[in-house]
Amino acid sequence: MPGSWALRNATGEWPGRWLQLRAAARRGTALPFAVTLDDLLVGHVMVGNVVREPLLSAYVGYWCDARLAGRGITTAAVALVVDHAFGPVGLHRLEATVRPENLASRRVLDKLGFREEGLFERYLDVDGAWRDHLVYALTAEEVPPHGMVGRLLDAGRAEPA
Repeated sequence: MPGSWALRNATGEWPGRWLQLRAAARRGTALPFAVTLDDLLVGHVMVGNVVREPLLSAYVGYWCDARLAGRGITTAAVALVVDHAFGPVGLHRLEATVRPENLASRRVLDKLGFREEGLFERYLDVDGAWRDHLVYALTAEEVPPHGMVGRLLDAGRAEPA
């Protein structure tokens, strides 16, 4: 993999990365979403590696500004994207991978009903080392009829706008 993790994730790399994401979206292989709060970019949710029939699957990944952690922003954003992926996009399965020690990210997936399926050893290069990741998954049959956003509302984890 060319360049160090720090170089690949430097601020100057983002304009090119956004162009790549837009191109993937146009091809139908990715669904990149910006997360905004009060008109400021505070995160990103990505549905990537979209595979059509017979799998109808993809992965979902996300990040949020650490200063806003614990406010439910990421959970709400991922819920909206899951509803879109299983609704209009027509996917059947979404996977998410998370480092075992990332308890905040694991809580997001738990709140949304993703199930833990296993461990991918040395899965992703993060901060210069190959890191293990837990894999979580969710299928369309596991989403309530009123969607993930409805699940959050029913559980009192979100309020209607």
